[in-house]
Amino acid sequence: MMNKMKPIIADAKAIERAADLLRQGRLVAFPTETVYGLGADAGNPDAVEAIFKAKGRPADHPLIVHIADIDSLYDWASIVPDAALKLAHRFWPGPLAMILNKKPEVPPAVTGGQQTVGLRMPDHPVALALLKAFGGGVAAPSANRFCRISPTQAEHVCEELGDAVDMILDGGACQVGVESTIIDLSGSKPRLLRPGHITRQEIEAVLQTELIMPSASNAAPAQEMQEEIRAPGMMAVHYAPTTPAMRCPAELLPDKIRQLLADGKKIGLLSYQLDMAETGQLRVLRLPKQAANYAQSLYAALRELDNLRLDVILIEQPPQTEPWRAINDRLNKATALHL
Repeated sequence: MMNKMKPIIADAKAIERAADLLRQGRLVAFPTETVYGLGADAGNPDAVEAIFKAKGRPADHPLIVHIADIDSLYDWASIVPDAALKLAHRFWPGPLAMILNKKPEVPPAVTGGQQTVGLRMPDHPVALALLKAFGGGVAAPSANRFCRISPTQAEHVCEELGDAVDMILDGGACQVGVESTIIDLSGSKPRLLRPGHITRQEIEAVLQTELIMPSASNAAPAQEMQEEIRAPGMMAVHYAPTTPAMRCPAELLPDKIRQLLADGKKIGLLSYQLDMAETGQLRVLRLPKQAANYAQSLYAALRELDNLRLDVILIEQPPQTEPWRAINDRLNKATALHL
């Protein structure tokens, strides 16, 4: 059996050790306000390639570089437009990543071979302390296997990556719970690539212009060219449990559950409003009715049900309103193979 790396409480000593490991080209998992990241020295192509190997991630998928302050934008971007500075001063540190035109020296391994680079300043004391101790940019996708449920607790990293990571800094449960909003500022008009905790309206209020919105699917099929994968999380299938999962409107759930139970299926139900009693074949997890609290709990709940070896996970369809946009985006992709 694989020996799994145990999380270490992220005190000052552990953070200094983690920074030293990064300087050695090693991999360190660390908490952010969104999800746990799998970090490597963004200036070291060999270290960055180790991220792709650990995750099983295609090499043409770009990573986000985490930086310690706004001034570090100039270390990575060839052009820092006024829009980027406005957003950084308003939302950083925070769950917003920006796609900018890269400097020539930025390693292609970080950018997926593209001429742009994703940058963000995380809003977590452990992440910021690590970045400052390291003194450079840290490339860090979510610390899980490619397309699987993102980790929001240190133990989730253990489950996903085993001994493929050299250190796991434990900073508690992530407060936001879904990945950052991604805005592409490399072109003539700002474009929303991935919805997140920071909403379209908040960004438009700062920029005083409308964002170009993604298509209805907001997803690039796996076989499409790398130009379509502009940023993390743009695959049609992502954030997914291994158990078949499907979304279902609340009014249809009782009949669907009765049908599956009659067929002898073991069911997990992720609800936010529907109240159903558990049985020997039905496990029910109820999430909060507020979008922000729902998002914080979503991945941990999905992971809990996925670990029960059920036949199917049913997810009560949440509201299709703007505060729930990021949640619906993640659920669309988590259930894409099973609808």
